[in-house]
Formats: sequence, structure tokens, C-alpha cells
Amino acid sequence: MKISIITVCFNSEQTIRDTIESVLSQNHQDIEYIIIDGASTDSTVLIINEYKDRVATVVSQPDSGLYDAMNKGIKLATGDFVGILNSDDMFTNKSVIYDLAHFLKTNPNLDGAYGDLVYVRRDDVDYVTRTYSSEKYFDRYIRFGMMFPHPTFYIRRSLFDSLGFYKLEYRVASDFELMTRFIKSGVKLGRHPELMVKMRQGGLSTSGCVTRIRQNMEIVRACRENGIYTNLLMVALKIPFKLANYLVRQPGAAHSDRRNNQN
Repeated sequence: MKISIITVCFNSEQTIRDTIESVLSQNHQDIEYIIIDGASTDSTVLIINEYKDRVATVVSQPDSGLYDAMNKGIKLATGDFVGILNSDDMFTNKSVIYDLAHFLKTNPNLDGAYGDLVYVRRDDVDYVTRTYSSEKYFDRYIRFGMMFPHPTFYIRRSLFDSLGFYKLEYRVASDFELMTRFIKSGVKLGRHPELMVKMRQGGLSTSGCVTRIRQNMEIVRACRENGIYTNLLMVALKIPFKLANYLVRQPGAAHSDRRNNQN
């Protein structure tokens, strides 16, 4: 089973090496790695080029933002399943994709899967600040702006051709809209009960009050466009759930052991 992994980046010189090495260290034998760079002006491309002979495709050109870059990568992908690992993120261990492929092989009725992630400090990726568990996700929670973690989402490549790509009119919640659209279209997803990704805090999805407000407004729009009634008040109700899931751990806690992902 071929798994396509897409990393999109722009001026990511401080983190891109960790991301690349976490992909290249995976022990699954059939990975197609695609890097889409938005014409970085720092040393990002130089770092990428150090690994170029081990990466299937590298593109560095201006784009219209994060979701445009993701679409470029997906259109180049030839794997059975495809997922996104952004340049602030990394896999938790060397067997993440091997275990995911095994899960998908043993559940051939599924169109895709998702798992769990942890947020970590930017300067210390072994220090967990919050767990993002998909264990308590249900489709009915979408109206409250609750969704499984996008960096753990892997879906059949063919479904993008039939159901569409990331919508560029969304600035910060196109991933939420796409996953909502796929779910409402009837794709069969399963929870892969593993801790898959470490996400550094400070990225697009974790940056600032203004971005959070815009994100919530786009979540309301995404729900309504996909036939789900909601409003800003309902979406705001997810905040207590996030607070309940907020953890402060000691350095060294970000491991793949399932005991480190309990609420």
C-alpha cells in the first residue's frame, strides 16, 4: 500500500529538517514524499535540497497560500492514501505510517482514517502542552466546531477527484470544511487508536485571538454550506471541551505510549 505524505512549507528553516527526517525515518516501505515550498526566501530550500534524492517530488514556486500548496501536492500524489504533514509537525515514532497502513489493510471497507496528536513547545518537542484526542469525536459534534485532528487524517487519493479539493476561499478553516464535506458525502472513516503526530504550537491553527475568531466564522460557514445547522454560539461551546483536554506535562512526556494520551 502506497502512502503519499505531503509537506507544505514557507520560510520554515527552523523546523523543516525535523519534519523531513521524521518522514524519511519511517519504516513503511512504500511512501511517496512530496514537498511543496512557497518560494521561501530563507534557507528552507537549501535544507530541502540536502534530502532531495530521498524525496519523490520537490516543488518550490509561489502559491496562493497553505491550502493552494496542499492542493498542488495532492494533485501530484500517486499513493493509495494521502495525508498532510506540515512543516511544524513530525511523526511521533518510526512506525506511524507502517501501523497506519496495517490498520487500513485490515479494514478494507474504510475510505480513510484518523488518530491522535499532541501539541508541543516550539523549542522543546518532548514537552507536551495539550493532547488532541480523537477518541471522543462523533460526527454530530461537527456543528460545535469539533473535528478529529487534520494532521492525522489520511484518505483515499481518488476521493479528491470526485469530492473536490481544499477550497481556497477559506483562509484558516479549509481543512475543517473539506473533512466536513467528505463526511457528509458518506466516506467511511475509522479511528486509528494511536498517537501519530507532534504539532509545534504557534502555527496557523494555534495563533492568536483574531485568527481564532476568523476560524470560528469559517467553521459556521463550512457547516452551513454542507447542510449542517450551527451558529457562532454553538461553535463557542467547544471551548470548555478544549480546556478540559488541556494538559501541562514535564519534558520528555511526548512519547507514543498510549498511556501518555489519556485525558
